Amino acid sequence: MSQVQKISREVVIDPSETTRRAPCKEEIQAYLLGALHDASLNKKKRYRFTQKGTEWLTLLQKLFQELGYKSWIYREGNREVYTLETLAQFLDFGFDPLTLDTNVEKVAYIRGFFDAEGGVPRNAKADFYIQLVQKDKTKIEKLVRMLDTLGISTGKIHNPSERVDPNYWRIYVSWRSHKDFVSKIGSWHPLKAKILQTRVMI
Repeated sequence: MSQVQKISREVVIDPSETTRRAPCKEEIQAYLLGALHDASLNKKKRYRFTQKGTEWLTLLQKLFQELGYKSWIYREGNREVYTLETLAQFLDFGFDPLTLDTNVEKVAYIRGFFDAEGGVPRNAKADFYIQLVQKDKTKIEKLVRMLDTLGISTGKIHNPSERVDPNYWRIYVSWRSHKDFVSKIGSWHPLKAKILQTRVMI
């Protein structure tokens, strides 16, 4: 069993075909392009993913490895913040997800985006929600179109506070589509996958 097949069985909570097979390379690449929304590019042209823990970064490292790319994880100074760096050539901040050919790739891209820029309540007593946020409104609009083609409805694109940040955009997945989001999109993020599995019964 490959590292990626282990990943898919451990953290994907989608009960569909995804959990029964190792993700193909096109699916992995689409996921990483979605996850790129949590990254930055340094002066040495290295893509940098930064997290408070290492669990998701370790998963990303295994995915890059599956595609034949090296990556490095290190701690940022004395803080509990860690960074993964890679020179993977296929990564592109200007990538247009509407050019993806298959639903498998579209789902993987949205999953990567959710794992990078999505939100769910960590407090088990809080009202449940699934949100996607982004500075680029056009990218949010494209996500809404992609989710719609998959039968997942969302609320209106909105800015929570123009005073705080006029370029911050958010959508919520409709409560009617929570189960569909979990079953069709799911998560490969260890923490988010666990929350989805606990809060949404499918």
